[in-house]
Amino acid sequence: MSDIMNLREEFSEYIKDQSAEALYNEPLSSHCSFKIGGPADILYTPFDENALICALRFAAENSVPFRVLGNGSNVLISDKGLRGVTIKLIGGLTELCFTEDGEIFCGAGVSLKKLCTFALENGLSGLQFAYGIPGSVGGAVYMNAGAYGGEIKNVLTKVRCVDPKTFETEEIPACEIDIAYRSTPFMTNGKIITGAYFSLQNGDKEEIKKEMNSLMAKRKASQPLEYPSAGSTFKRPANGYAAAMIDECGLKGCAVGNAEVSVKHAGFVINKGGASFGDVMGVIEKVRQTVLKEKGVYLETEVEILGE
Repeated sequence: MSDIMNLREEFSEYIKDQSAEALYNEPLSSHCSFKIGGPADILYTPFDENALICALRFAAENSVPFRVLGNGSNVLISDKGLRGVTIKLIGGLTELCFTEDGEIFCGAGVSLKKLCTFALENGLSGLQFAYGIPGSVGGAVYMNAGAYGGEIKNVLTKVRCVDPKTFETEEIPACEIDIAYRSTPFMTNGKIITGAYFSLQNGDKEEIKKEMNSLMAKRKASQPLEYPSAGSTFKRPANGYAAAMIDECGLKGCAVGNAEVSVKHAGFVINKGGASFGDVMGVIEKVRQTVLKEKGVYLETEVEILGE
């Protein structure tokens, strides 16, 4: 306990001049869509890149682990929480503007919904598919989020990021980034996305709004949005669809504790209320083993699993 107290005191002193917010022993269940997760030793929201780099320097100089959290909409966090510094980008890095070239620059901490609304207000088309995705722009770029036939990579032109090893900032053209289905190099190279540039097409505001509302209605009708979850639990396998395989195996309603495969959409594992990390992992493993046995397909999780 004394080590943690020392860590907090040292961190608080180190970042005192930064434009940022730091919370200590903060329950992460309040910062993710699954509503599951123990405390973060330090939960840190930097409001600019300098504040982010300051926290990274502290972690490096003191051999303290860190990880980055966006809107927490695609993660399952251990009941034991996260050690060291958890850097939360949503609510920080919120710049949203046009560049001289007419592209949109968006900070990693902006919500996808806000970005999509900004595009709509300016009569720009191309982001309608993302309107209902409950994530941050940084998180969406990090995993190449997509829905209804659209993907972030289709409108992304450049990514701004910080290297936690060198503390240097760089901007990488999207054409030089190996982006695939729900996958980017940022998931393995450690670089932290701080912003992104998007190129959209001029369109009719009413048509754009109509499409956004239509996709949102479709999402509400087909997905269990009334329950906490992390969206689609499993990645789409090479052949077929995870939700269809789970449904065909009769796993809708399959439960462990207070976690359950949604009866509305088999691709979602939901928190029925008070579910633990272990409950959700239990459902994930039961689904995996059943689908593997009956379909010969091993389902990979789309949701990121964090902590012990």
